[in-house]
Amino acid sequence: MTASHPPRSESRVHLDSTAHLMNSIGSQLAGRLRLVSPLGHRRTPPPALVLVAHGSRDPRALDTVRTLADRVRELRPGLAVHLGHIELNEPLLPDTLAALGDTPAVLVPLLLSHGYHVKQDIPEMAATARASTRVAAPLGPHPLLVETLYDRLLEAGWPTAMDAATRRSSAVVLAAAGSRDPDSATDTRRTARLLADRLGVPVVPAYASAATPTVPTAVRALAARGRHRVALASCFTAPGRFATQCGERAPWIAADPLGAHPAMARLILHRYDEARVIRQVELASA
Repeated sequence: MTASHPPRSESRVHLDSTAHLMNSIGSQLAGRLRLVSPLGHRRTPPPALVLVAHGSRDPRALDTVRTLADRVRELRPGLAVHLGHIELNEPLLPDTLAALGDTPAVLVPLLLSHGYHVKQDIPEMAATARASTRVAAPLGPHPLLVETLYDRLLEAGWPTAMDAATRRSSAVVLAAAGSRDPDSATDTRRTARLLADRLGVPVVPAYASAATPTVPTAVRALAARGRHRVALASCFTAPGRFATQCGERAPWIAADPLGAHPAMARLILHRYDEARVIRQVELASA
């Protein structure tokens, strides 16, 4: 009596299903092994990264920060990345922290200078978390921020090369949100100096609110110095009311906000890692 064999197609389905099952088991096992040190001790997973956005009524802002979060996840697979807002959009930061429960977190403000939100609002919200949290430095000033500003200007039409006469008549206004905190203005002026070094022309900070000069005032001051080709660099994380208003006042070209530029994702991870290192140094010296 001859042994019966299943049809070829049935056998192939069985093999494919088995391979799929083994691959699934292997992937799960590899994920668990990554959490175990060579000595058999379970590794502590890194703290979650919470992006802290300001919030805006402009729907483009929420789309932008979500895309930026996705870019961060692509750069650091396996890192838990969450989003929380100070106001206007959901999830609000306290809700994000509550959902994390006992999971430690590093909060990275999607803000470009020190000011009230970084110094007061975010730490107060972080204090409500059940687990330990640390607030990282704002994104600016930093060379990666300047890299993004430069690229956005190029996209808007800033020339990659200038003759001497054109350079003498050109300048940039760096438009920022503004704050009554003097540290915010200090940070913005430093960003302006870094951008000026990159471009080789004057860069003057200007503000949408709470600080001076305004964009029109800065443009007039540059024109009085013979700088009539004035571009606007948008020092805003995402589109919104302030970014739009400042862009409309540009006498020449206006760059888009920073958005989900790859350098911004790298900068976020830099601030995250920086905060973790500082925390470890503090614990070691305690």
